[in-house]
Amino acid sequence: MTPDQTLAVLGGVGFAAGFVDSIAGGGGLLTVPALLACGLPPHATLATNKAQAVFGAASSVTSFWRRNALQKSRAPLAFVLGFLGSLTGAYLVTLARPEPLRPVVLVLLAIAAIIVMVPRDRLKPLNLARPELAYAGVALVLGAYDGFFGPGVGSMLIVANVLVFGDTLTYASGNAKVVNFASNLAALILFLFRGDIHWRLALVMAACNVLGAQVGSRLAIARGDKLVRVVVLLVVFALIIKMGISLLG
Repeated sequence: MTPDQTLAVLGGVGFAAGFVDSIAGGGGLLTVPALLACGLPPHATLATNKAQAVFGAASSVTSFWRRNALQKSRAPLAFVLGFLGSLTGAYLVTLARPEPLRPVVLVLLAIAAIIVMVPRDRLKPLNLARPELAYAGVALVLGAYDGFFGPGVGSMLIVANVLVFGDTLTYASGNAKVVNFASNLAALILFLFRGDIHWRLALVMAACNVLGAQVGSRLAIARGDKLVRVVVLLVVFALIIKMGISLLG
């Protein structure tokens, strides 16, 4: 492909990733393989992916925020802890390899899929004395997981909001985006210092990712839990298959 054709393909992938990410997370399933296929080395792929994803995450949070489709009082602490968690996880990568986490993540994703499939009227939140404190811990831990490894974090955050606060899937999706944005921003800052970002690709993908995020978040708010449930399950099953193949390989 010519450079212009490559940019056009990556732009389309960025749009699709922004759309999926804004609803259920998992956009990296599309963008990371696409960037690797363009010949970028793994470190530049991860850096460029975070650079484009942070714009879509910001766009998605803004869309949910403006439409009151997330809990605004919950957002500041979730953002700070997600940011700090991501920095911690990124540091831990320098001390240990993330591959041993794969079997644990597969189990967690399977549990998340089961929870999402349970009808809303049968799914009861956990009876916690301090749900805000519990979610603070969730934001920190899953932010660290995202900085350390990452697959499935968006879906896990959605399920966490449902279990801790009793959110609807749509509302949980909006709240999950706050931690997603914080984690992506922390990773971007780290990659900026390392200088691994391919900015020409990142900016084209970012512009398309923002458009996809706007379409996806608005559609999620308009269509509600039914759409979110379907997209979350598709993303989770795709992650389970991908990680299962990697584990067996």
